[in-house]
Amino acid sequence: MDRIRQELEKGGAVVLPTETVYGLFAKALDEKAVDHVYQLKCRPRDKALNLNIASLEDILYFSKNQPTYLQKLVETFLPGPLTIILEANDRVPYWVNSGLATVGFRMPSHPITLDLICETGPLIGPSANISGQASGITFEQILKDFDQEVLGLEDDAFLTGQDSTILDLSGDKVKILRQGAIKREDILARLPEISFEEE
Repeated sequence: MDRIRQELEKGGAVVLPTETVYGLFAKALDEKAVDHVYQLKCRPRDKALNLNIASLEDILYFSKNQPTYLQKLVETFLPGPLTIILEANDRVPYWVNSGLATVGFRMPSHPITLDLICETGPLIGPSANISGQASGITFEQILKDFDQEVLGLEDDAFLTGQDSTILDLSGDKVKILRQGAIKREDILARLPEISFEEE
């Protein structure tokens, strides 16, 4: 673990498990580290990245105009397979959200990954694959895909292989941009005050 921590601190990228798929993690506030991840993944620069954070306070620190139910939503579903999109404030670097008005937040539930986020600050963590290919769900496959030595933590058994649900809270009505492990009905059952855009 010390090697993984050191790699993150010096601006490198590491492969870490989440509850969905493996992510390629790097320090979000380090532009060179983020560039390195874009290059490794062959990811188009206009595809924004999420901030992997460890607390509600982190979400509040990097966003604005948050809905009143945000705390309840976070306490109910995070850490877990939910990505929350909010309006970004000026603290979000352009190299993370590609200069968009919004930013996504993710709080993965793998305990070691979450601990590393707590220790090192916000991380980017897109799926550990070459852009456009299948998401990385086995550590061995990821090492083959990147065709080079990538530091990481292997825990295939923790992964479900299912995507996170992406929930856009930046408008008047809530939108599900990607249906994943958490369903609209699950959210409404716990937070009936949420108003969804009609599908």
